[in-house]
Amino acid sequence: QIQRALRSLCIPLERLHIMKGHMMQDMCKGLSRQTHAQAKVRMLPTYICSTPNGTEKGNFLVVELCQNQVRTVLVTLYGDGNMSPQMMYKIFDMPEGIMQSEGEALFDFIAQCVSQFLAETTISDTGSSEERLPLGFVFPFTCRQTQLDKAELLSWSKGFSCSGVVGKDVVQMLQSAINKQELSRVDVVALMNDTVGTMMTCCTEGRPCEIAVVADKGSNCCFMAEAYLVEMAEETSGRMCVNTEWGCFGDDGTLNDIFTPYDESVNEESSNPGEKRFEKLVGTLYLGEIVRHALIALTAEKALFTGANIAVLKEKGVFTIQHVLDIINNENGTTEVKRVLEVLGLQPSERDCGRVQQICRAVVGRAATLHAVGLAAILSYMCQTRDMETLMVNVGMDGELYKGYSRFEEILQTVSRLLSPECLATLLPSRDGSGRGAAMVTAVALRLAAQRRAVNEVLGPLRLTRADLEKVQALMRQEMEQGLGKHTNATASVRMLPTYVSHTPDGTERGDFLALDLGGTNFRVLVVHVTEEGISMASEIYVIPTAIMRGTGEELFDHIIDCIVDFQTKQNLMTQTLPLGFTFSFPCQQVGLDKALLLTWTKGFTASGCVGQDVVQLLRDAAHRKQHSGLQVVALLNDTVGTMMSCGYDDPKCEIGLIVGTGTNACYMEDMRNVGTVEGDQGRMCINMEWGAFGDNGCLDHIFTHFDKVVDETTINPGKQRFEKLISGMYLGEIVRQILLVMTEKQLLFQGRASSKLQTRNIFQTKFLSTIELNGLALRQIQTILNELDLNASFEDSMLLREVCQAVSLRAAQLCAAGLAAVVENMRENRGLDRLSVSVGVDGTLYKLHPCFSQNLQNTLKDLAPNCDVSFRLSEDGSGKGAALVAAVACRAA
Repeated sequence: QIQRALRSLCIPLERLHIMKGHMMQDMCKGLSRQTHAQAKVRMLPTYICSTPNGTEKGNFLVVELCQNQVRTVLVTLYGDGNMSPQMMYKIFDMPEGIMQSEGEALFDFIAQCVSQFLAETTISDTGSSEERLPLGFVFPFTCRQTQLDKAELLSWSKGFSCSGVVGKDVVQMLQSAINKQELSRVDVVALMNDTVGTMMTCCTEGRPCEIAVVADKGSNCCFMAEAYLVEMAEETSGRMCVNTEWGCFGDDGTLNDIFTPYDESVNEESSNPGEKRFEKLVGTLYLGEIVRHALIALTAEKALFTGANIAVLKEKGVFTIQHVLDIINNENGTTEVKRVLEVLGLQPSERDCGRVQQICRAVVGRAATLHAVGLAAILSYMCQTRDMETLMVNVGMDGELYKGYSRFEEILQTVSRLLSPECLATLLPSRDGSGRGAAMVTAVALRLAAQRRAVNEVLGPLRLTRADLEKVQALMRQEMEQGLGKHTNATASVRMLPTYVSHTPDGTERGDFLALDLGGTNFRVLVVHVTEEGISMASEIYVIPTAIMRGTGEELFDHIIDCIVDFQTKQNLMTQTLPLGFTFSFPCQQVGLDKALLLTWTKGFTASGCVGQDVVQLLRDAAHRKQHSGLQVVALLNDTVGTMMSCGYDDPKCEIGLIVGTGTNACYMEDMRNVGTVEGDQGRMCINMEWGAFGDNGCLDHIFTHFDKVVDETTINPGKQRFEKLISGMYLGEIVRQILLVMTEKQLLFQGRASSKLQTRNIFQTKFLSTIELNGLALRQIQTILNELDLNASFEDSMLLREVCQAVSLRAAQLCAAGLAAVVENMRENRGLDRLSVSVGVDGTLYKLHPCFSQNLQNTLKDLAPNCDVSFRLSEDGSGKGAALVAAVACRAA
């Protein structure tokens, strides 16, 4: 019988694995908004989004509601890594009957305790006596928390049943009671339970603790979960501490097969049969009772206390956890067991003593093992949701069982390692979780609130209101009109250059065409075949050496011709004269489809003798010098027009081109009657806006921030292309870097220490923004980027970095949308339409690769131009295919 009893209390490893899986499923249920109500593991959000970092300082008051006492604590933190907080406390016994009285009486009593404690306590001076005194409230009952300082009581337990409190905000009730005591400087800023406090007190500088397990009368665990998974809370970034409330695990029957008859007896005699089934297997409130029922059953089977009177064991609560611990912690034979049993009034034999000790060890060993299952479920869940191969984490430990059972820690470590071999947990003993830990929660809350204010101050100027965007839209309309006007064009910041492209493709174009694409350090030569079946291409990329970019115009264009000859030779095209479209992505004043004067070089080009010259003629002259006669240039265009044309081949509604990459620009089909800079009123013409220079006349100064000005001053063209410097990929990374420097200087990032790499211009690349803003991305990738920059980043630093990137890229998308809104509204009004339906051909790495840019742009555009239905098409090789199509449309029209 003894062996059978011991076997029933021993759970096989494979069953533990299954139990861990069930616990993880229940955790996911508890976190999901859809299934939260049915979940037995409640997974309650605590609204604690950070652990202490050691910089917290000041005086913090704590009030803890205990079993039949109120404990008040004053904790002074010195910002020294929380190594040596000063603590003073006082315990007040509760008056008779108050636990069952009206709620108001309970909270009035708590407030009186606070008042008396403060009257008797000298507060170390950290400022004036009028300084606010933040209070953390440890309230060990199940609450629905909606903010750190807002929590509704769901149910009383532990002998409390005060009326008028369930369903009320207990923080508000305490604050009202405190105000009645005229303690005007005491603010209740945080409510928590003792489990959270345990986790907080185990955090010291450079050693965050992200899990806490309390193995006490009840049992519970909390841990730092990824905030976006905590659907019951609105917070989506960073992490949030979740209070698992795992005591109810198994209330749905998943643990039925491991309950012994002794567990069933304990459950039936409890005040809440069928509830908190897991807690009744592991809580010290119940372990003595499980042993008592096991001893009664074994005596009935004549395996124990044969012939002895065991009437004493029939009394509920007679066998306490302390008895159990005294019996099992003694390794020296059974002397202590005999003493304990005799004190209880039993007359055990030597054999009885040995068997009772075995039963006690089995019951307590099982409790430790089940705690390990719960811990393993949390560890594996954290490892998976953080997308890590291995997890190393600190676990704060507290409670009667943890402290009282010598083998508890060993069992917890061994079993959790077996069940979660990918995780390495270090157990740390908590020091006064409900006092010191509660002060830490309060201190962290204040630190984060102060940090939030400072962050908002830095990022505020980048956050644009709808009114700001409407103003940008109106200014763009104004500048567009000036750029189109015959007499105002010369002074307009948005040049609105005519392209002499007067048709988009209609699908009847046929033939073979050459295309050149010069827009940066690489340039391409293509041959494009346009047939009924569609478009096919062959191309080659050639490099332009820096020396040639910055040499003479003759050297540059001679190099281009050499590359064309090389390509034509490889493609066997030297004998043919094919129409050529030339994509030239620099600001030009076009005076015909094949005649364009270079206005200025950009993108690092400074080749002499080109500005003011006809680019097509420069190419023809070079061909002449190189004796290459088979060159027929029919059209020069920029990449924005090419983008529109390449999408227009598949979508006849495509009448706008947009580039958002290294630079930014837009073009669109304007009615000729509005184009004052070209003769004639019939038909339409594509206008190359050159909108990157929008704001160069100062009209956007109101939205330029300090960071934008710093970035602008360090570019090769200060004061020029101002709109582009707010939007395009070439500058966003540098804007972020400038913000990071200011935030580091204000001690908001990297503990105030900027690496020398972060001081380096352009080291923060715009592609980093794309990586950092990927939603739900494990923060490992962000940390990798920061490590490359020699920055030692905490989790909070990573979150703040993401917020900075989001602010910068969102503003870029919104400004781009405001510009586009001006274009589509202008087209709609000019065409006399109630609704405009139009497509935009888009190209550029920022639009294509950034995870949020395109969506932010489209959402803002819909908001600013509600009467326009705008669809976006990604351009496939606008500057190559588009150039060939411009040439093809020109040949068709001719």
